[in-house]
Amino acid sequence: MITKTIQDALNEQIRAELNSSYAYLGMSTHCELHNFHGAAKWLRLQSEEEYRHGMRIVDFMLARDCQVELRALDGAVVEFESLLAIFETALKQEEEVSRRIDDIYVKAFDEKSFATLIEMQWFLTEQVREERAARNIVHKLQLVRDDPAALLEIDRELGQRGTA
Repeated sequence: MITKTIQDALNEQIRAELNSSYAYLGMSTHCELHNFHGAAKWLRLQSEEEYRHGMRIVDFMLARDCQVELRALDGAVVEFESLLAIFETALKQEEEVSRRIDDIYVKAFDEKSFATLIEMQWFLTEQVREERAARNIVHKLQLVRDDPAALLEIDRELGQRGTA
């Protein structure tokens, strides 16, 4: 049995993952409207990936006979000052998700919720990958700043992303 404390944390994490999905969708729409089609594709795929993360927790909770609460989502920002601002926002978002996963892991450890520990282990590893990807894009965008040719090259590179 998963305790109420862990269930509450997992339900909040579902909300956080779906909020991330929604936020990435907002970023994607901004890029599409500003002709950064490669970044739009990358961000749309990231939105889909975050949705799947939320569903993974839903499925875990249902498998453990827990009550899933679908909590209200925040509105997504759809206007940004630059491509760099978008990916800086994405990096901060990923760092916040990592902090939340760490907190769930600690709670699960303290309460000896071993199945939750195992499930959160996957998320810990995934967050390292996601933070690294966002950080690498931010570094590239910081290097090129407002150089149109370099921005177009980064946009082209982002468009090479395969399925999420």
